Amino acid sequence: MKSRALFGRKNLDMEIRELEIPVLQPFQVLVKVHACGVCGTDLNFIRDWEGDHQPLGHEIAGEVIETGSLVTAVKCGSRVIVEDCTMCGKCPQCKAGHPEFCRNMHTLNGQPGMSEYIVVREASLVPFSGVEYIHAALTEPLAVAYNAVLAADIQPGSSAAVFGPGPIGLLCAKLCALRNPGYLAVIGRHARNESGKARLSFAEKLGAKVIVGNSDQITETVKTECPEGVDRIIVTSPPESLNDALKIIRYGGTVIYLGLSFKPGKNIIPFDVNHAIFNKITLKPSFAEPALNFSASLGLIKNGLVPAELFQTHTCGFEDCHTVLGKVLNGELPVIKPVFLPQI
Repeated sequence: MKSRALFGRKNLDMEIRELEIPVLQPFQVLVKVHACGVCGTDLNFIRDWEGDHQPLGHEIAGEVIETGSLVTAVKCGSRVIVEDCTMCGKCPQCKAGHPEFCRNMHTLNGQPGMSEYIVVREASLVPFSGVEYIHAALTEPLAVAYNAVLAADIQPGSSAAVFGPGPIGLLCAKLCALRNPGYLAVIGRHARNESGKARLSFAEKLGAKVIVGNSDQITETVKTECPEGVDRIIVTSPPESLNDALKIIRYGGTVIYLGLSFKPGKNIIPFDVNHAIFNKITLKPSFAEPALNFSASLGLIKNGLVPAELFQTHTCGFEDCHTVLGKVLNGELPVIKPVFLPQI
């Protein structure tokens, strides 16, 4: 049995490959993929990655169709979310109560989530019900945002800002709004295309003040409403945004950063260390591996606190993925977040 799967690299160089599905080991499960969200990392790969073709997709919702001999937590027909990186539960860090530092994680083993089928360990599955597959696929990126907002420790009535109106940034803004800050801003560039316009407009609908412009304009606008600076900042945009964040964070504030870049040299930035030290600024990275808070994130979707249908605006399949994702990269579509549906 074979499975079609999608790989990609720079300049929209995408390949559909047929992968042989291996014989299941005792603790493994065969999942039929029903939906896989398109992550910003996937878009970075097909725009900037200069190396070998990379497996695309890791935001997976699907159906169990076969189980290994020792699998007990799920059965054929179970609806499941697939964690892209699962804690091992056995290493010293896991046993010490710090699974976030696990270095022996179970992964997708190079299998794209944008595929027809995928083989994973039972431990990597989160069963669900009462949610459509396409909406359940938002769980992984929501968990990424959830981890960042938890790290930021946003308090009711405080001030918060999110750099980057992409899907993760908008999910962070939504979660920040649920914590009732007194001031919430989403900061980005001027909307030069349909996607940018849609995302900035959506940020306003989430209850955030939208700030666009160059570094000086951002600083001036924020300091007008928050003269002492912002309490908490989450940076989901490219690494160079970190310097803009340092200009508007308050004395003793915290900056969480998770924006990546695969453009050569763009992930390396200088910043004023003295400023950060003298102003007692906490800089904290957020990296969502292994998968944590999937169940909590799924609950937010299921209960309607995070309306998945508003975030997931476009879909594509094997036949039209090159065209649709090309338009996403070019900003031709008013897209918030695209989702890959292998069955269409």
